[in-house]
Amino acid sequence: MIYISSSCIKGVSKICEAVRQLHDHGFNNIELSGGSNPYEGIENDLLSLKYDLGINLLCHNYFPPPPVAFVLNLASLDDTIHKMTMEHLKRAIDLSVRLGAKKYAFHAGFYTDVMLNEIGRSIGKRVLYNKEKCISKFCKSYEELQKYNNGRLELYIENNVIAQHNYENYDNSNFLMLTTHKEYTELKKQIDFKILLDVAHLYVSSETLNLPFQEEGKKLWEETDYIHISDNDARKDLNWALQNGSPIHELLTSSNKKGKTFTFEVYRSIDEIKESINLFEE
Repeated sequence: MIYISSSCIKGVSKICEAVRQLHDHGFNNIELSGGSNPYEGIENDLLSLKYDLGINLLCHNYFPPPPVAFVLNLASLDDTIHKMTMEHLKRAIDLSVRLGAKKYAFHAGFYTDVMLNEIGRSIGKRVLYNKEKCISKFCKSYEELQKYNNGRLELYIENNVIAQHNYENYDNSNFLMLTTHKEYTELKKQIDFKILLDVAHLYVSSETLNLPFQEEGKKLWEETDYIHISDNDARKDLNWALQNGSPIHELLTSSNKKGKTFTFEVYRSIDEIKESINLFEE
């Protein structure tokens, strides 16, 4: 099944406007993501749209928008950030269930707390938390979330993206969890989880860390049934349309797609989104 991220629609004040626009363009499977504002009645609006339009909805990471904007970090050693993250993830699980979703994914943690204005940009250098303590906090928190979830839906953890400029900012040290296949296998030894594979994230991370992207991609592809798609220049996560013949297109072409859920996170025109899907389906 193919979903479209609500983040593909820009310049709307309410999530329901993005959902309506995507539906008007023929998209009936929509992944609700960040970039929208909280407001009273958001859940009722979405439930009405779901049943009136006959659409499928998934929540992802920053959705539903928290009352106070912040950067989610389940590995944070800051008690306030960690508490806000847990509260948000529990709200997201509950809303996902009410929307009839079967899965919900959120990003892996960081070994520092990132500022809102740094998302997608250069992340300023600061003292890192203890890596082992962060991983331990993340794993214990994930187990708590699974108990809260109580089997109501499938939880996924999305691989992070480490861009070259941020890697260099931290003296060639990776301050993000889950950017490689090796990190996946190490985390898998501590908690039983499913990965949401963002191939665009992996492409950038592989380039930064000097790892073979196709090999990394094929290994992680076999570990999941949930994949995010966009393209980029291997230097930054740019959310380009899928490029014919690109390394990401090559990975998609050579991999078994049966039984998997795909979300396109293409922040370009509707025509480019549709062209990306057509190229993918070919």
